[in-house]
Formats: sequence, C-alpha cells, structure tokens
Amino acid sequence: MDLFNKQNPEASGARPPLAARMRPQTLAEIAGQDHMLGPGKLLRRAIESDRLASLILYGPPGCGKTSLAEVIARVTHRHFEKTSGALANVAVLRDLLQAAFERRRREGAQTILFLDEIHHFNKSQQDILLPYVEDGAIILIGATIHNPFFFINSPLTSRSQIFELEPLTEEVIIALLRRALTDERGLGPSTGSGLGGAPLDADDDALAHLARVCEGDARRALNALEIAALTTPPNAQGRIHITRAITEDSIQKKAVVYDRDDDGHYDTISAFIKSVRGSDPHAAVYWLAKMIYAGEDPRFIARRLIILASEDIGNADPRGLLMAVAGLHAVEFVGLPEARIILSHVTTYLACAPKSNAAYLAVEKALLHIKEGRVLPVPKPLRGSSYQGAKRLGHTGYKYAHEYKDHFVDQAYMPTSAVYYEPTSQGYEDTLKQRLEQWDQMRREAEDGRQNSEANVQRPTSNAEHPMKKEHGKQRIKCRM
Repeated sequence: MDLFNKQNPEASGARPPLAARMRPQTLAEIAGQDHMLGPGKLLRRAIESDRLASLILYGPPGCGKTSLAEVIARVTHRHFEKTSGALANVAVLRDLLQAAFERRRREGAQTILFLDEIHHFNKSQQDILLPYVEDGAIILIGATIHNPFFFINSPLTSRSQIFELEPLTEEVIIALLRRALTDERGLGPSTGSGLGGAPLDADDDALAHLARVCEGDARRALNALEIAALTTPPNAQGRIHITRAITEDSIQKKAVVYDRDDDGHYDTISAFIKSVRGSDPHAAVYWLAKMIYAGEDPRFIARRLIILASEDIGNADPRGLLMAVAGLHAVEFVGLPEARIILSHVTTYLACAPKSNAAYLAVEKALLHIKEGRVLPVPKPLRGSSYQGAKRLGHTGYKYAHEYKDHFVDQAYMPTSAVYYEPTSQGYEDTLKQRLEQWDQMRREAEDGRQNSEANVQRPTSNAEHPMKKEHGKQRIKCRM
C-alpha cells in the first residue's frame, strides 16, 4: 500500500467517512498521546531517529492506533502493509510475510506490517510472525483493545515494545471536531460537505456533547458530526446549524466498551469492588450502573458482593453477608430491570458499612502456616469420644463449656499459641475484640491459678508456714526457758 500517492477517493465516487479523511498525516497532528509522543518521549525519539523495533499498540477504540501506525510508516518512509486479525487467515499472513521477505532481499526495503486486532490471531498464527520479526524482514505493529500480556504470546510481546494509548479527553476530541469543521479534508467551507454544499456552524454545547458521549472514541465523534452535517437542512440564511439536539439524535445510544472477555469487563468489576471496599457509594453505584447498562449478568455482580461482604466487611457488620446473600436471591427471583434497584440497595449498604478484613486475614494466615509447617495433631480431649474404646485411647478430659460460669472454660483447643483472628475496632468487631480480651484475661487468671496451685503442692513448707509446727516450736522454746 502506498501511503504517499493515494488515489483521490472522491474521483471514484467513493467518499471515505469523515474519521478516515481526518486521519493525521504527521506526528504533530496526532492528538492526546503526549505521554508517549511528547517531545523527548521514547516512542517519538525512536520514530524520528528511525530506530524502530516491533510495537504493540494497546488502547480503546478510536484512540489513534491505526493512525499512529500509518504516520510511523510515512515518517520513516517504509513500505506499509495492513491487515486485520478478524479477517486474515494463515494463507494471507504467509503471503504478506513472504512478500516482505522478498522485498527486503531484492530492494533492501523494510516493511511495516500493521496487524489490527492482533488478538484475534490464535497462538499458531502469532507464532508464524516470530521468524520474520527476529530476522528483521518486517517491523510488526500490532493493535489491540485487549491487554497484550493476556492475549498475545509471550515470545511476541518479549520481542516488541508495548505502548498503551489512553482514551482521548473531551478537550482533545472537541479540538479534533473543530479541526474537521475548518479543514479541507473534513467539513471545511471549500469542501461542500454539508447538505447541498451549505456552510456549517456548530454550537459549542453540541460539540461538547459529542465529545462527552463518545467516551474517548474520536472516530465515533467525527462520524456522528458528519451524520449531523449531511442530514440537517440549511436554515433561512443558507447555513447548516448543528445544535446539541441534532448531535444527540446523531450519536444515539452510547456503546459502552465492555465485553465479557476483555479489559472493560475486568477493569470495571475491579473498580466496582475497590469502590465498595473504599467506602465510596457514589463511585460504586456509577460502576454498577455501567455494568448494568453494558448488559452484565446481575448474578455475577451479586456473587462478587457476597465475597466482598465477608472479605472486606466481615464481623465489622455481620449483617453485610446477610444483605448480600439476600440480594442474590432477590435478583434471581425478580430479574432485570428491577434487579438494578436491589443491586444498588446492597451496594450502597456495603459501601457504607464499617470495614474489616480480619476474618479474611485469619484464614489466609492459618493456611500459610499449614502450607509451610507441620500439620498439628488434634489434642486428645477434643478428639471423638462417642465410641467404645475412646477412653482406652486417651480421648478424655474435654471440658463442656456450658457447664462453667459464663459458658467459658479455659482449655487447649490447639497445640500452639498462634493468633490468627485479630479483630479491629470497627463496628461490631469492636465488641468481639473486647470479648476476646476478656476471655484472654480469664485464661491468664486460670493459668495463674494453676501455677499457684502447683507451687503450693510442690514447694516444701517451713515451720513458720505450718501452724502445728509453729505451735510446737513455741512449746519447745518455753521448755528451754
């Protein structure tokens, strides 16, 4: 594909969409990725010095992955080939790679192979690329909306530099829309791109709405602007006036970036759980709403809330688990759309509940001790004793707690003094903490009592300590006198 001598698409009657016409031609025209293309940044230095390695560009739709790949080819004057993981098969891929190999052998020209949606290639297809990447026959630029460390083979990621593109901000998208209204490639006055070739005006709030609703996707915002321009009749002055109402109609319902197997799913549920754990009901409800809007299974959300109720709230508010379990049953019984109310009910309660992960830490610590150390035997008094022969095995000595004062008795329940559950001072757990401290005090007093009893039995008594010997001593003294 020749990027430098493109045929005029309008000459053939096929006019590309506005987003395609407005693709940046230079590094300076690429907007919103200063963290990697700003002055002095690694990728910009590599492009300008023509010291490129293979790249994986990772980011949401419409953030400029394809545009950046084309600009890199233009700036470095390399041959550019493009295909998509959603369309190409092994045969197509082999043909492109072999052609790149021959081109380099005959002409000394290196090829940039741009693979859009590279995550659609399976492991075998990705492995085909490795020899050509290592040999330098191609510079691979792969583009994906998925985390490359999950969806691309590690041999390929280890041979590539990975750059994450950010969603475009509203300010950047507004600037791109304004450029499209004035640029001759877009909807500028000399292009006649409006209905009947009429000049265009767009209200500030109309552009702001497109920038906000497109959720960082410049392609979607530009194409919606073009739809508005092509479907709005001129006013009495012969001008097309694009208002917010028109842009609202042009962009229709927001398509939330959220797939069951992609980062949108995992990142959103992560943000949801972390917001509840962080006691921010406002953020928690927002992420909940995003998941509901995108079509997430409400039972999945309810199950995650059940886990959170024990892991992050625990005994600080024991009702949290009851609420979460009841929420799951209610969601299954009621279903959507009303299930959203139940999920919001449970979410806000758990977000506002006192937090403690003491129960979670307790079992994790105990599991670690079991994994790393010797498995402790069950003390004999605690072993089963309801069968004949238990006494002969020494399974005796158990103290039934309900027969003692306050239903508490000091006895060894495990052959170690390790402490696993350490309640906090949050919510109801403070009550449990005080109760454990009281029981610990009773254990210490019982231990002191046992030690004193043992000392009295074992220690020899003197005359002064024995009343009879005291008396006998006195009598002997009297006799001597």
